[in-house]
Amino acid sequence: MNIQKIKTLGELKASGYQPKSIKEEIRQNLIERLKNNDPTFSGIVGYEDTVIPDVERALLSKHNILFLGLRGQAKTRMARQMTQLLDEYIPVVRGSEINDDPLEPTSRYAQEEIATHGDETPIHWVHRSERYGEKLATPDVSVADLIGDIDPIKAANLKLSFADDRVIHYGIIPRSNRGIFVINELPDLQARIQVALFNILEEGDVQIRGFKLRLPLDILFVFTANPEDYTNRGSIVTPLKDRIESQILTHYPKSLENALEITEQEAEISDEQKAKVEVSDLVKRLIEQVAFEARESELVDKKSGVSARLTISALENAISSAERRAIINKEKKTQVWISDLAGIIPSITGKVELVYEGEQEGPFQVAMNLVDKAIRTQFIQYFPNPDSLKKRRNTGKPSMEEKKDDNPYRSITGWFDKGNQLNLSFNTSDKEKMMLLYNVDGLHALVKKFFKGANEEQAALLMEFVLHGLASYSLISKKMLESKVEFKDLVGSMMNFDTGDFEEEFDEEA
Repeated sequence: MNIQKIKTLGELKASGYQPKSIKEEIRQNLIERLKNNDPTFSGIVGYEDTVIPDVERALLSKHNILFLGLRGQAKTRMARQMTQLLDEYIPVVRGSEINDDPLEPTSRYAQEEIATHGDETPIHWVHRSERYGEKLATPDVSVADLIGDIDPIKAANLKLSFADDRVIHYGIIPRSNRGIFVINELPDLQARIQVALFNILEEGDVQIRGFKLRLPLDILFVFTANPEDYTNRGSIVTPLKDRIESQILTHYPKSLENALEITEQEAEISDEQKAKVEVSDLVKRLIEQVAFEARESELVDKKSGVSARLTISALENAISSAERRAIINKEKKTQVWISDLAGIIPSITGKVELVYEGEQEGPFQVAMNLVDKAIRTQFIQYFPNPDSLKKRRNTGKPSMEEKKDDNPYRSITGWFDKGNQLNLSFNTSDKEKMMLLYNVDGLHALVKKFFKGANEEQAALLMEFVLHGLASYSLISKKMLESKVEFKDLVGSMMNFDTGDFEEEFDEEA
């Protein structure tokens, strides 16, 4: 039978409908999903063995939930997805502001409708997508916003006194009755508002301007909070925190693979960009590594966290940098080069909070350092560790095995030692950049030695990566200028200090 064809209270009774609380409703639907091995939360990566089982246990226990974690950890997304655990439709008394159950009415309006019309009381069906309320906690949020207030216009129109509950204009929480209600950044809510919230949770009643109203609401409450809030902005009042039965800790991706999957899933790349710009796995890993480096950096405020939004916007910017270059050079196809990562700097500076030392260093320089550290970390996943070669060189006379496995970077660094330099403009065409890279002695041979199956474009990208990697290990010099990146020998770049370089660097700092 199509339940939506049921239009009256009498028909609903005849259908065998039985009221149940929202927490019981979610519990039963969750049990069915677990039995069928269906995913509880879709698109949530990296929480399969940690956060999701905790949430499932809390929902099976019929608990209100507090998600505690840094920004960008999918707290609100998980709360929104809980609507998928609701029944598709529920019946409500037509005209009710608080979704009254026809068999267990709460509001005076619904009770009077049923008393007047009996089994002919009209009902309508609410879809689960409409059974969700959300409020961002800010200092200006009031009890009226959340719970309600006396509406003098309604009192005048109905000719009722302020002592009559029919003059109340309900806030967002009562309107979320028989649904899920989320308060984001709970500690930002003023203490007196939290107390009112606790009262409606614990006692089932509220006081509006001295008028006491019994309001036994049926709501699953989900709260989110950032640990930083407990010290910097506010706190959760103890009685309210005690009422929230399950506190669940969220976290950032623990592996690079999980982080890659999240960014790939969330980044908004147009079909036009996908057709025009190739993004290698190497570049994607470098971008993800930037976030991992930022979370470990002493210059970045760990309490504030580094959101997954950093890598999402960084990937989008990297692709747009390559796309812009291809448009300028009238190229039909291109790839994201390592030098295109200069275009992700705005995605980093806007997504990290710096400590005092970081502010002294400057957001731009901190971002550049994070990119360099990411290159350094990922470089040894593709090529031999330059540091181990340095250590071997400093231990004295090499063994026969070491002589056979000589320094693979010697030809490259030797080319720069001879006074050669390489300037790669950010707007250089792919063909011109490849020609410039092939000029460096030993660069192509090194890439082919370790990546025999690489095609021409992949080899060129790896050649550029080698230069950035050697610079990150201080084997050659790299200088980022406004329109290009300049590679030189390390000693020569320190000795040859001309006025032009000074003026260019000074202009950048200014």
